[in-house]
Amino acid sequence: MTVTEREFLIKGRRIAARCWHDASLPPLLALHGWQDNAATFDHLAPLLPGFHIVAMDFAGHGFSDWRADGVRYHTLDHVDDVFGVVNALGWESFRLVGHSMGAGIGVLLAGAMPERVSQLALLDGLGPYPGEPEEAPSILRDALLEWSEYFPREERVFDSVESAVIARRRGFTPLSHEAAATLCTRSLRAVEGGFSWTTDRRVRQHSSLRVSETQVRAFLSAIESEVLLLRAERAFPGAEEMFAARWTAVQRGRVEVLPGGHHLHLDECPEQVAELLADFFAKKQ
Repeated sequence: MTVTEREFLIKGRRIAARCWHDASLPPLLALHGWQDNAATFDHLAPLLPGFHIVAMDFAGHGFSDWRADGVRYHTLDHVDDVFGVVNALGWESFRLVGHSMGAGIGVLLAGAMPERVSQLALLDGLGPYPGEPEEAPSILRDALLEWSEYFPREERVFDSVESAVIARRRGFTPLSHEAAATLCTRSLRAVEGGFSWTTDRRVRQHSSLRVSETQVRAFLSAIESEVLLLRAERAFPGAEEMFAARWTAVQRGRVEVLPGGHHLHLDECPEQVAELLADFFAKKQ
């Protein structure tokens, strides 16, 4: 199996990517979740040998550059970076698989550029986190207050890789030790006294403006390709109603529910995820 590292210069910033299998194979773009990185596909990608898989680290994640000082992380800027990467690759048409935040970004790209995404697979995600119009003032207020407390930047330093892995296990969504260790291969850097995250802590800050639920459904309805949604049995509480409402906007697709939690492709059932993805992608060679 061929595994390589690549870098792309997108609008003056370095975007890193991890790639699997021969470049002559059909292209598949893989987008990771919030505070994760391209290593989230380390268990899944080897099980899909029929595709050239490129998994990029979003800005501020993994080995990619952070955004400039004083700049926020906006979801739509991530979409712009993805578009820059696929153009740099010369991919006019490609398959896309996205997890969580990556699924949301994939929905935005596929809705805006439906002619470019030939098939869309979503792992426990169906569009970005929304904000209703009436919530906009409070959303901006929270973001302004949070941003004013951002500086000076403080780094958390771990005395060992193992202590960082333990901390990652207890993150926003629980992970096994193996899954956390896999993500940490791209999320740690050596500093004085130990190791610190490569992830910019600004990515944890709230957005100053969010797309509305109506806008999310508009993007979903604009997607022309078939969509495969793989839901985790232990999805986020309260997410079922939102997913069901959004799914009505999808033109063509199917939903499968698999055992496990939010990182089902990395942790509990990468084999089952790979089997479903291979079957789905085989429909359009």
